[in-house]
Amino acid sequence: MVFSPSRCLFTSTLILGITIAVSSSSWLGAWMGLELNLLSFIPLILMKDNQYSSEAALKYFLIQALGSTVLLISAVMILIKIDMFTASLTSALLLKAGAAPFHSWFPPTLEGMMWSQALMLMTIQKIAPMSLLSFYIKEQEILVSMSVILSAIVGALGGLNQTFLRKLLAYSSINHMAWMMSALMMSESAWVLYFVVYSLVNMSVVMLMMVSQSYHFNHLVKFTSHKPATKMIMSMSLLSLGGLPPFTGFIPKWMIIQQLCSMKMFLILGFLLTSSLFTLFYYLRMTMSSLVLSSFKTKWNLNFKHFNNKIIFMSLSVNLMGLILISLASMVMT
Repeated sequence: MVFSPSRCLFTSTLILGITIAVSSSSWLGAWMGLELNLLSFIPLILMKDNQYSSEAALKYFLIQALGSTVLLISAVMILIKIDMFTASLTSALLLKAGAAPFHSWFPPTLEGMMWSQALMLMTIQKIAPMSLLSFYIKEQEILVSMSVILSAIVGALGGLNQTFLRKLLAYSSINHMAWMMSALMMSESAWVLYFVVYSLVNMSVVMLMMVSQSYHFNHLVKFTSHKPATKMIMSMSLLSLGGLPPFTGFIPKWMIIQQLCSMKMFLILGFLLTSSLFTLFYYLRMTMSSLVLSSFKTKWNLNFKHFNNKIIFMSLSVNLMGLILISLASMVMT
């Protein structure tokens, strides 16, 4: 990925928009930050000049503009002491974050993006909506709890019949949104920890997909003809994203499970754990495709020149960090 001046400029203003939205003391300032973030992300989507990117940019703009309109109207109504609009404001933030039941735009939009933009949409583009959601999450606990349950179900079942990798990771992101909102219902530090771990693990998966130019299940067979170390790292990254112990992705889920048990929120916990089994199934299916299956056709078309030691070391470090964290946690508890 080439960092052109325009890409650096729009990335900087995108981060500035997130910073303004998160640090603002008023809803008008938060809205301005969200709009700056939106206007910076659209050109990044359009860096790849094709019809899919244009369609994705248009979908993203329309949905985010709708969310911003509802958010601004709701914020004005709240300022004049009409508290019934807190539900619509919360719904607008859920729409912007891509959480169920406002998720239908998320998979097709992400499908039209390149891997680098898709990674941004699944990670840093969720920071501002989730941070703003924390202001009314206690007041709208029923609405957020319903969104947690629906996101867990949609993310788990939606990815089962997917063969396109970006759509599959989109449904995976919706499922992880359920875990992040559950963490946000406990404390801001819990969701920040989950978000950081999810972003790192997701980045390790997306980077491997990006350098191998994999967009479909059939492309995963490229990994069977490569070095065993690369195949193993790809498998570990996917299993870590699924939250399988003892990999890094399991650590924040383990903490959330403990907190939900202590808060006696067993209904939400049941849906989260059940959905994790379904998501782990399609991660295992991807793992089997990259580790076991073989294709004679793709062996002649491999291009792994960009697989360097930095990417392999980064992915290995991120996904094996869980072993160290579990050891440290056990030492602290004893």
